[in-house]
Amino acid sequence: MASVPFSTNFCTPLHACFQTKTTQKSSPSPLWPSMAFSVPSAKVSIGSSKSAFFRSGLFLQSSNFPGIFVKSRFSGVYARAATDKTLYDFTVKDIDGKETPLSKFKGKVLLIVNVASKCGLTTGNYSELSHLYEKYKTQGFEILAFPCNQFGGQEPGSNPEIKQFACTRFKAEFPIFDKVDVNGPNTAPVYQFLKSSAGGFLGDVIKWNFEKFLVDKNGKVVERYAPTTSPFQIEKDIQKLLAA
Repeated sequence: MASVPFSTNFCTPLHACFQTKTTQKSSPSPLWPSMAFSVPSAKVSIGSSKSAFFRSGLFLQSSNFPGIFVKSRFSGVYARAATDKTLYDFTVKDIDGKETPLSKFKGKVLLIVNVASKCGLTTGNYSELSHLYEKYKTQGFEILAFPCNQFGGQEPGSNPEIKQFACTRFKAEFPIFDKVDVNGPNTAPVYQFLKSSAGGFLGDVIKWNFEKFLVDKNGKVVERYAPTTSPFQIEKDIQKLLAA
């Protein structure tokens, strides 16, 4: 999908940005290096107990025969029921290290994304996210970006470097937060909540950079999208929640 030009020429501290201009010439890393499975564009709907996260076949590496990939279809992987908690119960650090209660976003529709600067998905996602944010920010829509370096080491920079990259190259105005882990023993509490609210293929595991969670105006997760689902493919779902 072609990227849509984004013309905003300013960034504000609230959205973790500044005006310094730099030129990025580094080439993005391969799209899905060293992955044992391929993930189709898909989403899981929390509103139905029969919503499968993946409805098309996946290729899994056999544990008995290393190097052998087996095609398997998963149709019984469902989202788990949400807990009594909401997103508003959590406080996170922004890209500048300031404590930010997520209750400040109460009453808004949120798209939460784990981002990376050197991924093959970076340019398309950042461009489309910026476009959607500019289009719907005055209607009660926010994007919350959480940098993560757990997938191919594709977000290796410091917080200031990540901030500069997003704001100078893509003019990102949406909030960017402190780098976090989204899998493993050091998973950020907010991601523990997101994953427990919307279990997908392989349970709680986030598959790759740019996996997305859509949160309604009550702080509840209503959709989960695979990394290969582009932001533009989510636009209709965003519109429905904004109109609700």
